[in-house]
Amino acid sequence: MTATVKYDEVEVGQQIPAADYPVRRLDLVMYAGASGDFNQIHWNERFAKAVGLPDVIAHGMFTMAQGGRFVTDWAGDPGAVVDYGVRFSSMVVVPDDDQGAVITVSGVIEEKLDDKRVVVALTARSGDARVLSKARAVVRLA
Repeated sequence: MTATVKYDEVEVGQQIPAADYPVRRLDLVMYAGASGDFNQIHWNERFAKAVGLPDVIAHGMFTMAQGGRFVTDWAGDPGAVVDYGVRFSSMVVVPDDDQGAVITVSGVIEEKLDDKRVVVALTARSGDARVLSKARAVVRLA
């Protein structure tokens, strides 16, 4: 595959529309199985509260993956992402109800590099909290 977004058609400052990614407890259980991270703070409400958390929280890497998903969905090719990094700035609290939580990710073209690469700065929020900071992806476009 190759990226579907063309380098010549993006500009610095261009906004990438936000996308919402729902998170339910079931998603966390499935992620625990896939990642091998069975820490009880990600699925056991009683334990999470006993260690001082407000409720069960999403895995940091699950949250990071939603940012990566946003970039690959936008670019049209997972292989187009040549670098990706974030810092975790807040937790995604996932209540045990039919709604769960939502991670909202948006982006902006921060810089155009050589070799048809761009730097995408990401913003990821859950509720009122910014859950990722210094989130950046370098993407090679068509």
